[in-house]
Amino acid sequence: MTNDQRQMTNDKIMHHASIRTANIHRAIAFYEQLGFTVCERFTTGYTLACWMEGLGGRIELIQIPEPKPAPDAFADEHYVGYYHLSFDLTEITPDLPSWLNNLQEQLKIAAQSQPEQFQPLKILLEPTQQQIGDRIYEVAFIADYDGLPLEFIRILVKLN
Repeated sequence: MTNDQRQMTNDKIMHHASIRTANIHRAIAFYEQLGFTVCERFTTGYTLACWMEGLGGRIELIQIPEPKPAPDAFADEHYVGYYHLSFDLTEITPDLPSWLNNLQEQLKIAAQSQPEQFQPLKILLEPTQQQIGDRIYEVAFIADYDGLPLEFIRILVKLN
């Protein structure tokens, strides 16, 4: 492996994850509550789109005219395809239950003043512990406003 190849494997090369949404304004409002900010607004020829940055990554939101409901990737054990985005909150919060409670409260308050933009948080999986390799993680899943699963993890402990 050359030095250039080694450097490329150490650099972040993923540019963004793209999410199609039924309502880009509601999606932006939701992802802003997670800590994302819009960094570019544009059109994709036929519809509105934007890039948002936050939680160490970038997402692209694309509004879809005449949207169809997304498949239930979380509940359907036979679903094949996009499953979820995952965000590591280890450096952001001391525990997922508190973080989720704060997010629920933020969305509840926002819904009182803008009910057309916000709805209650849908929790798909309450915080639980899971061992993956030599680490124990705290893991939780929520759904965005289009029903797409989002995973939030924290490293609790690294085993020997």
